[in-house]
Amino acid sequence: MQTLAAAIQEQDDRLVYQLIDGERYSKEIMQAKHGTSDERNEQLVADISDKLSQYLSGNLIAYLRETYPFFYFEQIGLGQFQFYFGNWWDRRLFGTLDILKVQFDFNQTEYKKLELAFQLEEQKKRLNSDKIAAISQQTDQLQALIDAQNSRDKEKEQVRLQLKKLAQDKVLPWEASKAKEAKQKLVERLSLLTDQDEKAQQAYKIIRESEEKVLALSKEDTLIGYEKQSIVAKFGSFANFTACNESLYRNYIADLIATKGRVKIDG
Repeated sequence: MQTLAAAIQEQDDRLVYQLIDGERYSKEIMQAKHGTSDERNEQLVADISDKLSQYLSGNLIAYLRETYPFFYFEQIGLGQFQFYFGNWWDRRLFGTLDILKVQFDFNQTEYKKLELAFQLEEQKKRLNSDKIAAISQQTDQLQALIDAQNSRDKEKEQVRLQLKKLAQDKVLPWEASKAKEAKQKLVERLSLLTDQDEKAQQAYKIIRESEEKVLALSKEDTLIGYEKQSIVAKFGSFANFTACNESLYRNYIADLIATKGRVKIDG
């Protein structure tokens, strides 16, 4: 325990990481088959995890700002940080940072959207292309329903006249069944036209709501486009970005070794 305190006193973050999780350090940094751990250090870490995270956050976040210039970190508690993707309007909250484990805990919903957006590039599609197309098709159908109002009104009038004529005509007994069938078809047609009238009345509201949905989806596509550009500019591809995330602990410890445990902290 004195060693951990001494490492903190000496501001040797590399040694601190080795002491708080010796087994992981041995496996990932020293590539030893069997790691070693110190239960006393682990218990101490559990007791002071927030304070320890706060101390280690300075160097780590300075390193992350260089490695991931598009991530913006926000402290939400002692040793607790969340991060956003980008500094643009309506940027997405992308996850939290586990300082002791040196890893991102991504918001999986947001991360999967970004991953899928990269996959859809091959089809020359954006994340919400299909959704927007489906909404637009529905809107076109609803608009057609609205536009056909005059035509329906004329047809309804014709159907009513036919029904009136059927009611007035004298029908011979052997033609009763045929007349009944004709009347039923006219009633069904009138009912269908009336249903379409009701849908047309609701269509105005649905179209407005659809326009808002399309706007929101297009906005999301634009923001994800910014994210994709940021990743490609820094890493070249989403695969490289993912690989960097997976090796973050090793990369950071290697950087601490190269700088003898210290990284220049901005401000």
